Order: sequence, then C-alpha cells, then structure tokens
Amino acid sequence: MGSVARRPIHHDGPVRTQVAIVGAGPAGLALAHLLHLQGIDTVVIETRRREYVEKRVRAGVLEQPTVDLLREVDVGDRLAREGLTHHGTTLRFRNRSHRIDFTGLTGSAITVYGQQEVVRDLITARQEADRPLLFEVDDVRLEGIDGERPQVHLVHQGEPLQIDCDFIAGCDGFHGVSRPTIAEELTTFERFYPFAWLGILAGTRPSSQELVYASHENGFALHSMRSPEVTRQYLQVEPDEDLAQWPDERIWSELRTRLFDEDGFDLEEGEIFEKSITPMRSFVAEPMQSGRLFLVGDAAHIVPPTGAKGMNLAIADACVLSHGLGAFYAEGSREQLASYTQTCLRRVWRAEHFSWFMTSMLHRLNADDPFERKLQLSQLDYVTSSRAAATSLAENYVGLPFPTPWRWKD
Repeated sequence: MGSVARRPIHHDGPVRTQVAIVGAGPAGLALAHLLHLQGIDTVVIETRRREYVEKRVRAGVLEQPTVDLLREVDVGDRLAREGLTHHGTTLRFRNRSHRIDFTGLTGSAITVYGQQEVVRDLITARQEADRPLLFEVDDVRLEGIDGERPQVHLVHQGEPLQIDCDFIAGCDGFHGVSRPTIAEELTTFERFYPFAWLGILAGTRPSSQELVYASHENGFALHSMRSPEVTRQYLQVEPDEDLAQWPDERIWSELRTRLFDEDGFDLEEGEIFEKSITPMRSFVAEPMQSGRLFLVGDAAHIVPPTGAKGMNLAIADACVLSHGLGAFYAEGSREQLASYTQTCLRRVWRAEHFSWFMTSMLHRLNADDPFERKLQLSQLDYVTSSRAAATSLAENYVGLPFPTPWRWKD
C-alpha cells in the first residue's frame, strides 16, 4: 500500500503544504504529529513499504523525557499499557552484578518499548488526523532549499509528484537524500569502533527484570527484552563477522559465559528467530540546517547503541524543530529556527559522549593490552561504588531534559 492518508493526493499538479517531511521513522512521524497539534499542515513521504517500517526492529529503550512527551501528546496509551518500566540496570564484571538504581538516584526511569511500536502508534495518530502519509515513493529530490518555496520531487504510484512547501524536514536517516543534498556545506565528525554487535531476538523469557550490561574478557554482552516473552540479546564480535559461523548453540554458549554471575544467572534458551550484525560508529554532521532544509535524527547524527540514545535524540530534534516552526507560523519569528542547530547539538554531543563512555567502559578494546583492561575495571569499580559517579551515569541514561520542553496552545 503506497499511502495511508484518506485525504487524496492528486498527480495532476503540485501539492501544496507548509512542511514536507522526508522519512516516516520516529523523527518524521513525531514531527508531523507535533506540527499537526499546532495546526501546521504537513505531507510525509517514505521510500519503504508501510509493513517494513512497522516491523523493523531497532531501538527499544525510551528515556523518561521521551515517554513524558509521547503521553502528553496523546500517543502514549499503548505505551502505558505495554511498555516495561525499568527503575535501574545491572553492570556485570568479574562475574559479579552491581545495580545502578535509576529511580533512587534521579527520580526517573526508562521504558522498554520497541521503535516499531512507537512508529505504529504515530502512524495510527496520522491516520486519525487524516493527513497525507505516502509510502513506497521513489526518486526523491530536494530543490530550491535556499529560496522561500522549496520543492520535493518524487515518484508516487508510478507518477511524478511535486510538493511545494515552506520548509523541508530531512528525517530520512543516515542513507537518505537529505544530508547529501547539502553535503558540501557540512563538517562531519566520525568514529568507527573496531567491533560490532551480533544481535538476536529469541522467544524466551527474560532472565532479569532489567537490562544487564556485561563486561567480560571474551567481550561485551547485553541481556535485554522486548516483551515478557521475547528477549533481545547482543554479543560483541568482529566488525566483519560471518553470521554463518554463529549457530544457535554457539550463541547461547557465549551468552552463558559472558553473562555468568557468581550469585546465579539462569539464562533461558529457546528459539532464535532473528540474527543480525550491527556496526558500531559515531557520526555528527554540522550544521543541521541549510536554508529551508533541516536535518532531524539519524540524518544528522548516529550513536553506538550502547547508550540507547538514537531514537530519543531523533524525537528530541523533532520537538526542537516543532517549536521553531510553531513560532514561525504563530508569530513570524525566525529566532528558534535560526538556532535549531545550536540547540540540538548541545544534547547530541552530550549523548555522543555518554554513548562513547558506555562503549569504551564495557567492550573489549584490545585483547593484547592488559593495561587497558585494568583501566576499564577501575572505571567500573568507581561507577558502582561512588554515588556521584552512579548518579552521573543514571541521569544520562534516563535522559536529560529536552532542550525545548513540549507545549502547544489549543
């Protein structure tokens, strides 16, 4: 199905809207919803099929500010029913477990609720608002972003379509067309990590009620969940790892080894119905805007998944941009739009640092360097024995406040 909007899109001339949103992931759909609540017209386009974006398994941890926002803007009912609230997490090293009490240290928590679930909720909200959402579009091009009437050109249902708008929000991820459109104006910052994650989805009950991060001589492991019946688990592997070399038996054996706890950790084994390799990288493009084009979420920045920040950063960006566009249409003010990059990047770079910190502290960096391993263990000892250090980790993990807290006028 190429469209879920009941309002028809005609191909016999340009479509006019206020904001064209390229990409129907969490960033694009959240932005569309926040703008709709302010009475701002949008058209959302997406190259993938609807079924694909509703089923792709990505991030699964929502920060407290993200949860608060989704509930406040009336897309949090299913989240409230089905989300798994975690009040802490476990760091495991030297085969011993150490709990970081998020709620006790910060008053906040995290919620496990998959990205695909957030996307489904936002698509439902888009349908109920009867606003255009076009899937399976091709040949997307952005033009005129330096003028007052930019255009998005695409092919929809086999027919060319032009969208005339005031602004374009590039929410189409790292591999989309938005960032390359302004590539010559950007400075990029990038780091590749010398390892990857082998991730599995398994039909097993979680062995812990909270996430377990394990630092082991064999490498990092993470035990998490997507529901009371499905676990999401990860192993540190080489970046060029061949999945064919990891039969189920080897995966379970290595998870048992790395997650072992002297106090007893009963890892339930079962059917593995998905395996994937996730490369580890950090990436930031500056500025996040040019003319009438604004980059949102993964189009502008990538974080390694260790800190669980990717989707949360995308929704935070969308919140900031919705404020700027709201002020433009309500008051004619361009001040918040002009400062979009600066406002977002403060939170982005904090998240980049936290993700680097968690990644460096927990992964085997160089098996031939015992000095480096001693430094890691010293850091882990400090984080788990110092209230100040644990509080710093906890407040970063549960999420710092969004740069522009959400509000709108009825």
